[in-house]
Amino acid sequence: MHKIITSFAIVAFLSLAWAQAEDKPNFIFILADDLGYGDLGCFGSEHIKTPHLDQMAAEGMKLTDFYSGATVCAPSRCVLMTGLHMGHCWVRGNANNQNKQTLQPGEITVPGELKKAGYATALFGKWGLGELDSVGHPMKHGFDDFYGYLNQRHAHNFYPEFIIDQYEKVMLRNKYAPEWIKMRTEQGKEDDGAGWATEETKLDYVPDLVMERTYKWLEEVRDQPFFLYLSINMPHANNEATRGTGDGQEVPDYDIYADKDWSNPDKGQAAMITRMDGYVGKVIELLKDWGIADNTLIMFTSDNGPHTEGGNDMEFFNANGPVRGMKRDLTDGGIRVPTIAWWPGTVPAGSVSDRPAYFGDVLATACELAGLQLPEGRDSLSFLPTLMGEKDQETAPYLYWESYEKGGKQALRFGKWKVVKEPWIGGPIQLYNVVDDIGEEKDLASQLPEIVQQAERYLEEAHIRSPEWTPPAPKKK
Repeated sequence: MHKIITSFAIVAFLSLAWAQAEDKPNFIFILADDLGYGDLGCFGSEHIKTPHLDQMAAEGMKLTDFYSGATVCAPSRCVLMTGLHMGHCWVRGNANNQNKQTLQPGEITVPGELKKAGYATALFGKWGLGELDSVGHPMKHGFDDFYGYLNQRHAHNFYPEFIIDQYEKVMLRNKYAPEWIKMRTEQGKEDDGAGWATEETKLDYVPDLVMERTYKWLEEVRDQPFFLYLSINMPHANNEATRGTGDGQEVPDYDIYADKDWSNPDKGQAAMITRMDGYVGKVIELLKDWGIADNTLIMFTSDNGPHTEGGNDMEFFNANGPVRGMKRDLTDGGIRVPTIAWWPGTVPAGSVSDRPAYFGDVLATACELAGLQLPEGRDSLSFLPTLMGEKDQETAPYLYWESYEKGGKQALRFGKWKVVKEPWIGGPIQLYNVVDDIGEEKDLASQLPEIVQQAERYLEEAHIRSPEWTPPAPKKK
C-alpha cells in the first residue's frame, strides 16, 4: 500500500511540475569564446560579416554595458552558472589543478534551478568546469544532456581524436599530427585531447558536430520548456597548433575571406566568426519554423575579451572596438562583451540598453523567467525588466572581478565609475568614468579621492578569501 501511495505522489508531483512548466518561456544562452567587443557588425566590425547576429540585434536588444564573469574562461563560466561573482565563487582562474577548476557538489546552478520548474536542459559545446570522472561533470549540475568538450585544452582542438557524449568518449576520424605526438611525449603530458590534426586527417570538425546535436535536441524538446546552454569554442585559437604551425585559427575553409589579401590566421579568425554567425541563424530559423520563436529568449555573448593566440591581428580587426585591453586584462577590453537579447514580441526590436549587468545576473534572470525564487546568497540581479523595455530598473551596488594572472588585479564597475587595482597587493587604484571615457584613458583617481575611498571599501567587501586561490604577492624590487 505504501508503494502505491508513493507512486501516486510521484505521478502527482510530476504532473503538477509539467502543468506549471507548460507556459514557461524557453531560454537559449549562446556563448562565444574569446569574441571581442568589436568583432560583430552590429558592434562596429568593418571586416567580419555577421548578418544573422546583426539581424538578431535589429529584431532585439543590444546590451552595450554587459560584462563577462571574468577575463579568462573557467571562472567566467563558473560565475555564469552559479550567480556568484569572482570574490565568492569556487573557480577563480584557469588552472591545471582539477580541484581548483571543478564545480563542487551541491552547487546552485542555472540548469539546476530551471529543472525545478520542469525545464529540459542541455549543454552542447565547451564546459571547462569538471572532467569526465569528476564531481564537476555538467550532468551532475543540472544538465540532462551533454555533448562536447569537458577539458579546456581539449576545447582548443577543433579536430580532436575524440569527443565526450554524456559520460562516454566517442572516437572521431581525426588523427594527431606527428609533431604534436612528439611534443607531447617530450613534455610528458597526459593526453587530454589537446593537439592538432594533419591536413590529411581533418575529417570531423567538432563545432559542426556540436551544432548537429543541438538541432536534433531542440527538435526533440520543442514542445516543452527548455534551457539550452550552447557554448561554442569559436573563435578561440588552438594554442597548441599555433605553437606547432604558427596558425591556430582552425576552420574547414575560409569561405568569403578566401581571396582576401590577409594572413591565413586572419582569414581563419574571420571565417570562424562568420561560421558561428551561421549557426545562430540556423537556430533562429528552426524556432521560427516550429512556431516557438515568440516564446523563446535567446542571449548571445562572449566569455571574455579578444585574443591574438592564433596568430591573428587583433588591431587589424579592431577586435576590442572602443574599449581598451584584451583577454586577461581587467580594463573593459577584457571583460565588456558584445551581447544581444532576442525575444520577438517581448524584447523591443531595435532597442539598446546601457544598464550595467554581468554573467552572474543570468541566474536571477532565469529564475524570474521560470517563476522561481532566487536562491539566497547569490550575487545576482535579474535584468528581465530591462529586456522587456523598463528604463529605471534596480541596479546592483557594484559589479566585481579579480584575476590571479600577471601579478593579480581587481576591478569594479559601479554606476559610471570603473576601477582597476593593479597589482592586487599594494597597487594603485585607477579610476575612470566609462560613460564619458569608454576607452579608460583618463585616470581620475587623484582628482576624486572620495570615490577612490568608496571603491576601496567595495574591493575589500567583495573578496572573500578562498582556500584554493591566493592573491599573488608583490614582486620584489
